[in-house]
Formats: sequence, C-alpha cells, structure tokens
Amino acid sequence: METTALTAALQEAFPAAGVEPAPTSDLQETFYVAREHAPEVLRALRDRPELRFAFLAELTAADFWPREPRFELVYMLVSIEHRRRVRVKVRLNAESARIATATGLWAAANWLEREVWDLFGIEFEGHPDPRRLLMPEDWQGYPLRKDYPVQISMKPHITEPTQVSEEEFRASIARDRLARH
Repeated sequence: METTALTAALQEAFPAAGVEPAPTSDLQETFYVAREHAPEVLRALRDRPELRFAFLAELTAADFWPREPRFELVYMLVSIEHRRRVRVKVRLNAESARIATATGLWAAANWLEREVWDLFGIEFEGHPDPRRLLMPEDWQGYPLRKDYPVQISMKPHITEPTQVSEEEFRASIARDRLARH
C-alpha cells in the first residue's frame, strides 16, 4: 500500500479523524490525526491485516512554542510483516496537552509515555504508572519545553553530593589523562 493509499484508506475508514498527509523531508510516510480520534486510528494501524503496525518503535514530542498548537506528539510505527514504517503525528494545544494512553495497544508505550510526560508535560490519560522516569521525583517543570528556564538554580533534594577531596579529584584526572594517551 502506497503512502497516498494508506492516507486515503484511513480517511475513508475514519472520516472525522482529520487524517491528513504531513510534509516530510525523509520520505517516510507521515500523517496527522486529530487528538480525539488517535486511539481508534492507532488501533486500526495495529489490527488491520493489510497494515499490521505491531511495533511501536518510538514515541516522542516536539514543542513549537509560541505557536499553537504548541506540541506535536509523534508515534513511529513499524509493520514487520509488511516491511513498512509510518510516522503518526498528533497536534496538541498547550492548555489541553493530553491524550489517551497507548499502553493497551503497545506495551512499549508505557516507558515512552512516561518519558514524554517527564520532559514535555504531556499527560497520557489512563496511563498505568504516571510518575517521573528521568527527572528526580521532586523536580519542578518540564525541561524540553521551549519556555523552560535555561539557567535553573533548583538543587535536587533526593541525591546527595559526592564527597571527593581535591587530592582525590586531581588523582582521578591524572589517571584519566594517562589512560587516553
């Protein structure tokens, strides 16, 4: 099935889903889907015999602040059976940066959604384990947002600083230099 055929088939199957082709520079099949219809389109991509995108390779996001819609959620799907890849994008407004979880479709979505939430603040409704993955539990904010302060002065409260004397530090640097030469 060609790119245009895939997009046309999804537009026909889900006329209200807002399926539209997305521009791409790498020639990978890419299209947009409306947020409220994303779960049903993703399920169809996984379950339909002519598609069978059974592998969620990546889930990430991009922040286009100050533009609205601010975020684009990006699902990278692979059909091993049909030897194809597709990129599905979902636009999200800043004030409603949430979408239904895909953990019921792909187990890999669990950690990928936690990573996106942790770094961008996009909520996944119905996620089985919505807690921080990369940042400390007491961290405030989402570091991959464009409006996140670059010069942050918050000190983590969970970890303790490593206690190394100046003498130990210098010896470590000397060992490192010797190992490189």
